[in-house]
Amino acid sequence: MPSSTVENYLKAIHRLGEDSDGEVTVGGIAKELSVTPGTVTTMMRHLSDQEFVDYAPRRGVKLSQSGQEAALGVVRRHRLIELFLVKVMKLDWSEVHEEAEILEHVISDRLLDRIDQMLGFPTHDPHGDPIPDKEGNLVEQRSLPLSEAEEGEYRIVRVSDEDPELLDWLNQQGLVPGARFSLSDKGRAAGVVELTVAGESDSVKLGGKALDRIFVERG
Repeated sequence: MPSSTVENYLKAIHRLGEDSDGEVTVGGIAKELSVTPGTVTTMMRHLSDQEFVDYAPRRGVKLSQSGQEAALGVVRRHRLIELFLVKVMKLDWSEVHEEAEILEHVISDRLLDRIDQMLGFPTHDPHGDPIPDKEGNLVEQRSLPLSEAEEGEYRIVRVSDEDPELLDWLNQQGLVPGARFSLSDKGRAAGVVELTVAGESDSVKLGGKALDRIFVERG
């Protein structure tokens, strides 16, 4: 089993690669993990030697087949743990990301399979991210960030789990995966949108980074 450091790198490359063709830069990885490019370069050589990545200096980095499988294994553990902490342990969805970051490296496959079974073989974590199955298959998602959405009716598909304060606030507003709302562009020129959750009379204004951390689909 790869070390926790290796797993963190593989997960970071996988995450960054979701927004491209799978190829990411050393600089992108460095920013994602808050380390120096030199540290990333050293690790890429190590991961290349272990055949987890395809890497050439001054070019992009891409997960190999074995690297992709290992990365999806970490993602599966992380997201199942998050759901377990919310559903069974009753932690708030704003609290579970950091806990899962720790537990994902130590939980056994046997315990993870039991958690999966207990939860009814779920397909999504509390934030709406798809959970890979044991074979590494993911439920396909088609969504766009709220910042790119035009006026109309939408459903929240997922929310980034990186900002606990934002998650706490969104939960209070009922803006969670599955929530439906109508979107108005009244303040778009000022970087703000206005939305009304289905069944509510009061509207909510959102702007800034929040618009890039909420992913929606028409409906």
